[in-house]
Amino acid sequence: MIKNWLKIAFINYRNNWLSTIINILGLSVGLCVFLLIYIHWQDEKSYEQHNANKDNIFLVENKNGDFGTMVVSSFPELSVSKEKFSEIEDYTIANIWGGYKVRLMTADKSAFVTSCRASDSVFDFFPFEKIAGSFKNAISDKSKIAISEETAKTLFGDEYKNCVGKTVSLDGPNTEPMVVTAVYKNPDANSVFKAGFIMRNQGLEGNGNANTQWTNYSYVGYFKLKQGTDVKDLEKKLSALMAEQEKIAAEGWGEKYDATKKAEVSLTPISKMKLDAKSEGVSKGDKKSIMILLSLSALILLLSGINLINLKTAQASQRAKEVGVRKVVGSTRSKLILQFLLETFIICFVAYIIAFAMVELLLPGYNKFLNKEIKLNDHNLFVYTGLLLIVFSLISGLIPALYLSNFKPINTLKGNFARSKSGVWLRNSILTLQLIISSFFIICSLIIHLQVSYMTSKDLGFKGDQVIHIQFKKTDWQNDFNSKKYIRLKNEVSKIAGVEDITGSVNTIGWGMSNTSSVKNALDTTKSIPNVIVGAIEYNYFKFYKMRFASGRDIDVRFASDTINGTIANESFIKKMGWNKDQAIGKEVFPGWEEKKKYKIIGVVKDFYINGVDKPVEPMLFFNYDRNWAKNNMANLQIKLSKDDINGTLERIKEFWLTKAEPGYPYEYQFIDKQFAKTFEKFQKQQTLFTILNIVVLVIALLGLFALSSLLIEQKLKDVAIKKTLGADERTIVWDLTKRFLLICVIAVAISFPFGYYAMNEWLKDFAYRIDMPVWPYALSMISLLILTFVVVSFKAYRATKINLVKYLKYE
Repeated sequence: MIKNWLKIAFINYRNNWLSTIINILGLSVGLCVFLLIYIHWQDEKSYEQHNANKDNIFLVENKNGDFGTMVVSSFPELSVSKEKFSEIEDYTIANIWGGYKVRLMTADKSAFVTSCRASDSVFDFFPFEKIAGSFKNAISDKSKIAISEETAKTLFGDEYKNCVGKTVSLDGPNTEPMVVTAVYKNPDANSVFKAGFIMRNQGLEGNGNANTQWTNYSYVGYFKLKQGTDVKDLEKKLSALMAEQEKIAAEGWGEKYDATKKAEVSLTPISKMKLDAKSEGVSKGDKKSIMILLSLSALILLLSGINLINLKTAQASQRAKEVGVRKVVGSTRSKLILQFLLETFIICFVAYIIAFAMVELLLPGYNKFLNKEIKLNDHNLFVYTGLLLIVFSLISGLIPALYLSNFKPINTLKGNFARSKSGVWLRNSILTLQLIISSFFIICSLIIHLQVSYMTSKDLGFKGDQVIHIQFKKTDWQNDFNSKKYIRLKNEVSKIAGVEDITGSVNTIGWGMSNTSSVKNALDTTKSIPNVIVGAIEYNYFKFYKMRFASGRDIDVRFASDTINGTIANESFIKKMGWNKDQAIGKEVFPGWEEKKKYKIIGVVKDFYINGVDKPVEPMLFFNYDRNWAKNNMANLQIKLSKDDINGTLERIKEFWLTKAEPGYPYEYQFIDKQFAKTFEKFQKQQTLFTILNIVVLVIALLGLFALSSLLIEQKLKDVAIKKTLGADERTIVWDLTKRFLLICVIAVAISFPFGYYAMNEWLKDFAYRIDMPVWPYALSMISLLILTFVVVSFKAYRATKINLVKYLKYE
């Protein structure tokens, strides 16, 4: 029986070779797109899954009315909460920033690696494999350090397992040697807890009363909770505790506590924090984008299934008599359904194999696009996708199987089933759904393109072309070391041929990190602005970036008052203070970074973007860096290059940097304009992916439309022959065969409009500066789909007008 079913299946594949190829191609592409996005999602979900205590360890996050949700906590919040609440078994601190590396040295070797500044209990929370030494008291004080196997190999070579007891030190003055107490292996599995070395967090040593301040948010903390803990209830207790402490702190500063901005504490299990952290998290992934793409890829898979269903039901007339005959000779409906399901499964299985081959070919480029190293080595992926294949085959095969098996022998054996109206409604409905999805993708793709183009072409308020940024690797926060180094390097680099100008600042354009503080109106201290960016800058900063002033003037070194307490405000700052550009000049403010010292506004600079154009311009206050604590934060050079010999200038700067500025450190630089472009890189990637998905959708839809129209027009060839015999011209015949498809297209596109509007309106809400919802993408989707539908269908319709009349009328 199975052998007979297979013979019938392959005969039908051969007779309908075009629709078979289109089905396999469409399903392969649909499955490939879905698999690529699915494995990205699974890779993001796999972080920390190797940790046996993953469901009991929680990241502690704090929501503050002024600063939003933060990944950092205060030391008292972690330590006191453990003592106060019995649900908390223990806590640990693990400050690890993957993008920040430091130099660790022995007498003759060095390693440039990521650090983790932690508390001693970190090894009880995270499953590092011990290679040598002991984790007990491994970082109990600042004289001890644990290093990774990779770091140990770099520093000690083949003797790395015997390095316990030897000393290493961080590069820089006033650094004490540290004894290696343990060598550990970083987890092979996906984890954010991978570091070149782990040492005691410096904030836990000699930090005065800072560690008694409940609002000193400086530590990335984790709680280990007891089994059965009611997490939501504990969050409420922690939030109440933090709100109480914030109120006490506000009263101590002589400020009125705002109960509407009271603290909220969130606990996110580390098994989910990669995607579900409330704050920016620790190396947090972009869950929203992944889920959007996953949903869209599922739509593409659905579109492929629709093609399969539509083509199978369209072939019904060719198999109606076969079904009728088999029923007459005793075949049951259940056997017919199984036979048709088998035929569908064979097509799906072939497409599944081809899809995996395509994934394997595309994966290197996909990894490069995502900046990841995803591999097809998870057996669960094959299990899950195998189950998906079976479910997909059942769903996509069951509708045509039920439809075909339901034919009545008396009807199918009497005459030409092709002229019956049975099944027309089903094919039209499925074709409509297919075109709705296609129109939805066209609308979304065009609007995303418009928004991203709007961002990339927006006036940024500064000119960053031919400017490179070099961050100091070797820094020290004592004795004004950074400012002295900045001045020395600035003087040296300015002598290099091809360097036109140099400036510096604490906050760099496009880097996404900012020092912020609250600022009060000196005349009315109840008027306060939170999250004001602290703009410590070099004197030539505004001239360097060709920024324009709305009123007032720049800082002038000839006036002592300018360098002592003069400040420049941006337009966003004065608007929040309730001033216009002229009223702001001469006004005095109390900045939070200098206690009881008034700053006088001498100029208002026009708004410019520093952290990306998808967010509003933050309020900023600028002052010369050499007046306060900012000296030790000047850790970069921003260098303007002559356009005549950019490559030569870069080589000369590189040689100076590697031989004189920071020998032993890697040389890294970024162009300011390219670095700023990274702030909307996520949205450019969304644009690219959506464009690719749009092309895939259109190809699948048009292939399906071509195959469907071919089958349906072939069923009407006798009608065409009769019309030609009666004198109908080719234009009339083509229009008669095409107009039904065009009507379905108009209805489908009209239905897609509200879905496209809702989806894009939700997507645009993420942008502080967004386009108004345009009308023309909706009109263009209608026009483009009508044209494509007409071209695809009319091509086959025109071919139908060239038939041999004798062939179709000789038996009439």
